[in-house]
Amino acid sequence: MKTNAALSVQLYTIREALLADPAAALERVAALGFTTVELFGLVDHADTYAEYLPRFGLTPSSAHVSLIDRDPVPVIEAAQRVGVTTIIEPAVREPVWGDSDSVVLLANQFNELARIAADEGITVGYHNHWWEFGALDGTTALEAFADNLDPAVVLEVDTYWAQVAGAQAPELLARLGDRVRLIHVKDGDISREDINQVAVGDGRMPVLHVLAAAPGAVRVIELDDFAGDVFDALERSVQYLTAHGEHL
Repeated sequence: MKTNAALSVQLYTIREALLADPAAALERVAALGFTTVELFGLVDHADTYAEYLPRFGLTPSSAHVSLIDRDPVPVIEAAQRVGVTTIIEPAVREPVWGDSDSVVLLANQFNELARIAADEGITVGYHNHWWEFGALDGTTALEAFADNLDPAVVLEVDTYWAQVAGAQAPELLARLGDRVRLIHVKDGDISREDINQVAVGDGRMPVLHVLAAAPGAVRVIELDDFAGDVFDALERSVQYLTAHGEHL
């Protein structure tokens, strides 16, 4: 299932190489054919991104940065400096997701952040893990959260963690519909062990069904960890996805 969006990669995947030698790491990313990347630690690494992304012809598809309970101004300033137009909250931890009032309050926080960011031309979104999928109000906590979000707030569905949680990622994507603007595409044994993740196409994830369920979403390849050379895993992931109609 082909989308108009080029494949992106979450740079957390290559974090060790990136922190050791940003130029060498991003040159390898570009050599794999990527032109867009998803950033992590936007504020902390803004200087690095501003210097090296343009050097290797890379632009941000999006960026992960903590948004809740912090001043949004430095985040927005870093985004504008680096050229980020979509900022994604990478995680809000477990206790919030077991209580209806807490989920509504969290959604309202995101709605307010989205209004502030929109004035600066920036979109705000949320990225899930496995802990947002407990039953709440007749649905999952993540979907109850989505029901209370302003349409301006987008979702980046991590399809792997959704599957780990017991949600069927293709069906989840179908239910959430156009609110899902980005998806994390990853593979593995569908466990909580990061080290068991593998190149896309080498594991148990229904990858092609996932892609078909979100044809308009930006595909962001990610490995939280890998028992081997992560650049090799990225190369195999790209080969698998491009062989099935995706493009760089």
